[in-house]
Amino acid sequence: IDHDHPLHLQPTDTPGSSPISLQLTGSDNYALWSRAVRNGLLGKSKLGFLDGRFPKSKFEPELHDLWEKVNAIVLSWIMNAVRSGLLSNVMYASSAHRVWEDLKERFDKVNGSRILYLHREVHTLAQETMTITDYFSRLRELWDEFDALMPCPESKQYAQHFEYQRLLQFLTGLNESYSQSRS
Repeated sequence: IDHDHPLHLQPTDTPGSSPISLQLTGSDNYALWSRAVRNGLLGKSKLGFLDGRFPKSKFEPELHDLWEKVNAIVLSWIMNAVRSGLLSNVMYASSAHRVWEDLKERFDKVNGSRILYLHREVHTLAQETMTITDYFSRLRELWDEFDALMPCPESKQYAQHFEYQRLLQFLTGLNESYSQSRS
C-alpha cells in the first residue's frame, strides 16, 4: 500500500501512541480538543475515519482486515484522549466515525457562560506585569478560543475589520511605556 493511502500505517502508528496531546474533559474544552484531534489525524492521513469519508465499504474486500486494524488504532487514539469517565457510552463502539459523532453530539455545545467569560477576559486584559510577548500570547489564546466557539461568517472584509479591532484591543492594553507604539 502506498504511503499516501488511508490504510497505510507508519511503524509509530500504534494504539499506545497518540497524535493527540489534549484530553477531552467535557463541553468546556470540546472545541479545542476536536480541533487538536482533527489536526493530529489529518497529519496521519486518517481524518476520513472520523468524518465518514473512509467507511469499510469504500475499500476492496481484501483490505477489510487492514481497515479494521486502522480503525481500531484510530479508535484507541480517540479513547486515549478522552477522560475515562466520559468513555462509558462509546467504549463498545466499533467505528471511529460513530465515536466521533457521539462525542460531537454530547459535547459540541456553545457554552454561553464560557463565551461571556472569554468576552470579559478579552476586554479587561491589560499588559500590566506581563512581557509584551506573554500579553499578546494570552490575548491571542483568548481570541482563538472565542473564534472556535463563535465562528464568524466568512467575509474577507469583515475578517479584516475584525483583525483591526483586535489590533486596537492589543494596543489599548499595552503599558504606558509603549505609548509611542500606540500612536
